[in-house]
Amino acid sequence: MTVRVRIAPSPTGNLHIGTARTAVFNWLFARHHGGQFILRVEDTDTERSRPEFTDNITAGLEWLGLTWDEGPFFQSQRLDLYRQAIQTLLDQGLAYRAYDTSEELEAMRTAQKAKKQAPRYDNRHRHLTDDQQRAFEAEGRQAVIRFKIADDRIVQWHDLVRGAMTWQGSDLGGDMVIARASSVDSIGQPLYNLAVVVDDQDMNITHVIRGEDHIANTAKQILLYEALGGKVPEFAHTPLILNPSGQKLSKRDGVTSISDFQQMGFTAPALANYMTLLGWSPPDSEELFTLEAAAPQFSFDRVNKAGAKFDWDKLDWLNSQYLHNRPASELVEMLIPYWQAAGYAFDLEVDRDWLTALAGLLGPSLTSLSDAVEQGRFFFAEVMDYSEAATKQLHQDGVAELLTATLGQLQAGASLESLETVKALVTDVVKAQGIKKGLMMKSMRAALMGDMQGPDLTESWLILHQRQFDIPRLKKAVELAQSSGS
Repeated sequence: MTVRVRIAPSPTGNLHIGTARTAVFNWLFARHHGGQFILRVEDTDTERSRPEFTDNITAGLEWLGLTWDEGPFFQSQRLDLYRQAIQTLLDQGLAYRAYDTSEELEAMRTAQKAKKQAPRYDNRHRHLTDDQQRAFEAEGRQAVIRFKIADDRIVQWHDLVRGAMTWQGSDLGGDMVIARASSVDSIGQPLYNLAVVVDDQDMNITHVIRGEDHIANTAKQILLYEALGGKVPEFAHTPLILNPSGQKLSKRDGVTSISDFQQMGFTAPALANYMTLLGWSPPDSEELFTLEAAAPQFSFDRVNKAGAKFDWDKLDWLNSQYLHNRPASELVEMLIPYWQAAGYAFDLEVDRDWLTALAGLLGPSLTSLSDAVEQGRFFFAEVMDYSEAATKQLHQDGVAELLTATLGQLQAGASLESLETVKALVTDVVKAQGIKKGLMMKSMRAALMGDMQGPDLTESWLILHQRQFDIPRLKKAVELAQSSGS
């Protein structure tokens, strides 16, 4: 048997991290078994489905490296197939037309609530006579199509995550709607549970891997798989992603879509890595890995039943590891869009080597790509404003003299081609001025960076020198150091 799995997002919003995590598990399972990973877009909700959401979903999956083997298939293009299946169920007496009005259904639910009963359809239209149907149609009523669910039916399956599962037919809410209301002699818009089953059978899906919030749907769908004469796939219901308080992660928690994480500066490998750990434990306890490395080890016996709490600190750590280990030549390509978005001025062709050097400097201190905006602000302007701490440093005794001496050497043509030459210049000034090296380094940081905190000073100075920003910054610092208050 060739393993065939699918990810089936609905394009009613951007790619959610929960859907993406499900896609990761499907992809890993398919690759582990040498099977196929299929993309299916469940866009039967015509009111809320949008092409831009479809684009966001496919782009997000591609960004994460979750390449699919077949698809994307669109349910909106397969409606005739679903209607044929519904007609088959009608012809076999396994489904029927129900003419209840919304008012009648609401009255039924109100009565059940008053009796403290669980809401369910009472199957009142399951055995309508031809005369009764014609009478309802004469009133102008439209009919939904309902699939019969016997109350005494026991639905059982072995879940690859949760083990033995059992559902009583009476707990499934009564006969379920499989097509929206439509005029007489027609079949309305097919609904989710029916379309999913038809697609799974048509696409020969062998394993359905999805979140535990679909367990009730699984019981209903098994009945439909059987009614339509197809093989029932195996099921794996993965734990939900929870917020820090233990509730299901939702839009109310803020960042939940993959594009949001992307914009925040998380890398695709780190995010994919982290999502794999949301519910699955690698056998070697190694937490840093690629999807390709995880696939041979992936199995559902190491997927937890309990919900997986989202841990920002863990994600930050993983992302930092990927950034710290990235060569500057690769990292710079990832940082450029953030610097451009921040409005920093540079020429992509002329300044390429300089940008790469800057990426190499900042890389070891980055947690996210977006951090490079704040950390990079020291390097893109000819002169800087001074923080209060930097101003205080520049007003120290002897600072104006040592800055003037440093500036003089640079204006005289002192060469700064390497870290060694920068260090040699510092040594020369320290000796000539008879000052401590600490005063020199603190003062140069204040003069060149405008602040007392920041990346390595020697490397920063070298990078600033490459753009000829060190001389104008020193001139400005000398003026401040010589001003009143010194």
